[in-house]
Amino acid sequence: MTSPSSIELSTLSPDLHRAEPVEGAVVSDRLPEPERKRLVRDARVDVVRGFALLMIFVDHIPRNAPALVTLHNFGFSDAAEIFVLLAGYSSMIAYGGMFRRAGIWTTLARIAQRCGRIYLFHAGLLFATLIIVRVWMDLTGITPRFGVAPLLQMGLLPGLLRGLALNALPNYLDILPLYILLLALFPLVYFGMERKVWVVLALSGTLWLAANVDHTLNLPNATAVDDGWYFNPFAWQFLFVIGAALALAVRAGDGLLPWRRWAAAAACGYIVFALFQGGSWTDWGLPDLRPLAIEAPDKSHVVLVRLLHILALTYLVFSVPAVLRASRWRPLRLIDACGRHSLEIFAAGCLAALAGRILYRTFDVTWPLQIAVNLGGLAVMLGLASLLDARASRRATWGAPDK
Repeated sequence: MTSPSSIELSTLSPDLHRAEPVEGAVVSDRLPEPERKRLVRDARVDVVRGFALLMIFVDHIPRNAPALVTLHNFGFSDAAEIFVLLAGYSSMIAYGGMFRRAGIWTTLARIAQRCGRIYLFHAGLLFATLIIVRVWMDLTGITPRFGVAPLLQMGLLPGLLRGLALNALPNYLDILPLYILLLALFPLVYFGMERKVWVVLALSGTLWLAANVDHTLNLPNATAVDDGWYFNPFAWQFLFVIGAALALAVRAGDGLLPWRRWAAAAACGYIVFALFQGGSWTDWGLPDLRPLAIEAPDKSHVVLVRLLHILALTYLVFSVPAVLRASRWRPLRLIDACGRHSLEIFAAGCLAALAGRILYRTFDVTWPLQIAVNLGGLAVMLGLASLLDARASRRATWGAPDK
């Protein structure tokens, strides 16, 4: 059996069919102090997160044909909203029970350790990206249009230092700093939800609203031309908190949110509206079927239409029993593994997407090149997930600690 130290944000068990029990909690005005039930790993979370990671890779390559069929083309939200909401969900599962089992200081140390690991991945990705792009520029004479371009304009070392200080967050490498910040704040979310879940949600929602009303409410970003962090943490924290509350609600319903016909109808209706309004009709070569002439909803602040879209999708995923059964389908095992090893797979996807962007800028974006870039990147991510899964299974079999 995997040790508790391995039950972290990206992995709750080493094997799809051997779920590690994790302490859960019940949604109520006050959570019970002695836990009476145990919560097993939710395969839906890992499968959905795995698909989100694959979509992030595809979406991170400009002029990439497969990006026309990822989630953001069929509504308002995209894989980033999925990633952050499930981060809150997984945090509650992984660390909520640990606070009660192991105590406050042990759990805080474990959270700090996890934050440090995520930071090391961010630092490694930033360093590798700057070096690779710098070498590519020297060899080809081509200047990157965005991404790490502002950091390189500062100079390689100054740009790296600003990036490591989280004061300069380039495109495509800005979600891990958000992850670090939200995870560091999770203890406040947890202890607040021990007392009043709805009060925490109300406070979080108020902060989200404030960030949408006043766009200066943000953290500084030396690479930004306007508002600061692209993923405004004062807005995106609401999704993280909703995810933590969702974990409690799913626990209270024995794995499912309460099914309400009116709620399901409202969710489906809104998803259909989002499809027509947010569909990439022009890019698909189809007539524009948008019912309203409005601009694309702002992603940086998770505006209301995006928030409602991800909430509608979330309700259907976590209230329909068929989704829970389908998530355990054996052909989805590699996708599930991607979700359970999310940090490593995200890093691999970022580097694969960087290679794709460089190839697309250096050569013509031909169909053979697109096929090679996308199949190659997906193969790297799925292959790495398989290797990590096999290693975790060996450690579980031999009882070795999983770090």
